[in-house]
Amino acid sequence: MEGLLDHMLRDTLTRVGGVDRCVSEFIRITDRLLPRRVFTRIVPELLHGGRTRAGVPVRAQLLGSDPQCLAENAARLAELDPEGIDLNFGCPAKTVNRHRGGAVLLDEPELVGEIVAAVRRAVPAHLPVSAKMRLGNEDRGRMLDCARAIEAAGASELVVHGRTKRDGYKPPAYWDQIAVLREAVGIDVVANGEVWTVEDALRCLEESGCTSLMLGRGMVADPGLALAVRAALGPAQGDAKDAAKSNARDHVPGATALPWPDMIPLMEGFFAQVRRNVATRHQAGRLKQWLHYLRRRYPEAEDTYQRVRTINAPDVLAMTLFGRPLDPTAPPPDAEEDELVDAFSACEADDRALDERAADLSDPDQQQDSDSLIAA
Repeated sequence: MEGLLDHMLRDTLTRVGGVDRCVSEFIRITDRLLPRRVFTRIVPELLHGGRTRAGVPVRAQLLGSDPQCLAENAARLAELDPEGIDLNFGCPAKTVNRHRGGAVLLDEPELVGEIVAAVRRAVPAHLPVSAKMRLGNEDRGRMLDCARAIEAAGASELVVHGRTKRDGYKPPAYWDQIAVLREAVGIDVVANGEVWTVEDALRCLEESGCTSLMLGRGMVADPGLALAVRAALGPAQGDAKDAAKSNARDHVPGATALPWPDMIPLMEGFFAQVRRNVATRHQAGRLKQWLHYLRRRYPEAEDTYQRVRTINAPDVLAMTLFGRPLDPTAPPPDAEEDELVDAFSACEADDRALDERAADLSDPDQQQDSDSLIAA
């Protein structure tokens, strides 16, 4: 989710627990081979073994429509030892679709298969290649063709968002249609879409027949959601459907694994990273953006948001919420020395040189700075 769930929020949320793996924001591939520093800027976890500070692996995601160019960039990305490479066939953003990327490719299952096959051939055999798709572009007419093409091309896993591009993010998500795709292919299928609560998660698993979930906006709104889902499923997670049925009655509706007082240090740690990595004019917006999502889950977040919604000075915002300004040059209290050089700092000189040459990042769709406030 470009501009929302970036490396700073990934770092924060994976500290809470319950997450097996993350997928990065998409890296837009057009018609050129990107320098390594583009990959490490968007996925700085690549500089630390491909994992967040909590040890959760991060799979880097590519988006584009040129099989050969995607393959060449995947090969370069593979040199950085990611946990795996994911391919985006699900983004519904108009700008992305207009440039022939994301969900619009679901009208061309043959091309989808060519992309997956080209990337699979280009990277080492041990490196997983997965894909994410929606149920279709304008309709579901070719969803089975796309899923089968992805499987035949060598992907080891398929994440399915239970809506078409035309559906956007409007409820509901059609989890029963994910079941249709799951039954049509032999690879692992992960269910995604409109999972905001434990109850949603249990129904999604039951209706889709899947044993794994991908959480997006739901976990941004409720950072304890993954832990709460695990608690509801119980120890027998080998069969998530049966576990969901047997443990659903034990879950207290509305309960959360993370009380609001525990959210305060999380937000403080997140904002400390924002202050180091994001342009000053956008810093307050990043924290208020997260608070906006938290309002869905926490009444306290609504009160907090109303208190700070007109504050745009980051120092004032930090003082109001945390009682101190959060020096943007200071390391987080628990950071190790080798964790303090992030991709944004390490690549600063290269960024300037590249910008001066107006190369590699000249495509507006490729400029995915972490201070963007667009949630795709």
